[in-house]
Amino acid sequence: MIVDAIQLSNTEFEGKNNAYLLRGDEIALIDTGVSTPQTENALRTGLAGHGLTVADLDHIFLTHLHEDHIGLAGTLQRESGATVHAHSADAPLIERNSEAVDQFRKTQHKFFDRWGMPTTARRELLSFFKHHDELRGEPADLITRTDGDVITVGDQQLTVVHTPGHTAGHISYAYEDEDGTALFAGDALLPHYTPNVGGADVRVSHPLESYLTTLSRIQDAEFERAYPGHRHVITDPAARAQEIINHHHERSQRVIEVLNDYTAADAWTVSAELFGDLNGVHILHGPGEAYAHLHHLTKNGVLTEDNGAYATKSDTKHRLKELFNNIK
Repeated sequence: MIVDAIQLSNTEFEGKNNAYLLRGDEIALIDTGVSTPQTENALRTGLAGHGLTVADLDHIFLTHLHEDHIGLAGTLQRESGATVHAHSADAPLIERNSEAVDQFRKTQHKFFDRWGMPTTARRELLSFFKHHDELRGEPADLITRTDGDVITVGDQQLTVVHTPGHTAGHISYAYEDEDGTALFAGDALLPHYTPNVGGADVRVSHPLESYLTTLSRIQDAEFERAYPGHRHVITDPAARAQEIINHHHERSQRVIEVLNDYTAADAWTVSAELFGDLNGVHILHGPGEAYAHLHHLTKNGVLTEDNGAYATKSDTKHRLKELFNNIK
């Protein structure tokens, strides 16, 4: 199987999206980019550069529910008849099941209240959501997958690896070649940024814990390389996973420093201290990330919480050190 990256730049989110073209006895695509004419043209041009058209696609593998990874899936499926795969936890939102979408929005609003999001910020965020709905494109009909599923793609096999945290149903795809085991990592492992946890999918009940478990799993698997959803190939996935674990340890320390300046504070206040003024999707991601840390620290006895207000304890520093030592 030959792997080619097709870079699909966008200005809507983190940018520099990668779709991966798998060429062998069958043709597959991993992720699709947002549904815009510019992205669709770039994808078609990328396929044409390898002598292919959309009609040649046999499979489309989606890593998770976000627009910049699924936007063109429905359009490509209609044209090619390709089988589209996604995790069962993200599938209802990718397919835009009305009941699942309504419940997701209700859960978001509950968290906006819990985080202490001001009315003006909430209005701006909801306007952003409405403006960006079209980026999701046509919904695809999905085959749902779960951890450990082995999918045959021509003369090769992909193994589904559940990598939650960023979303509840985030999955990566592992495959073997002559150089060892590689991972199509989606947003579970990025070379430059760290994926948002807490805001990116409010359905994840323990977002930071889930994501740290995912990072530990990636380390334990000892992948030779990872193909991320954005930017360049990661040549030492285990080392990058450790860097992100260290980053979250440092962020937790920063959260505690912020709380030391307050008697108690909610997620919105902590977010403002960590990230400053926010706009666009970051109005969601900032307090979501702060909440992920606050929730994780409270669940593990590092902080206290009372009706959305968090505070430090006398032994907070010691408890934090023990907590992160347990995952290294």
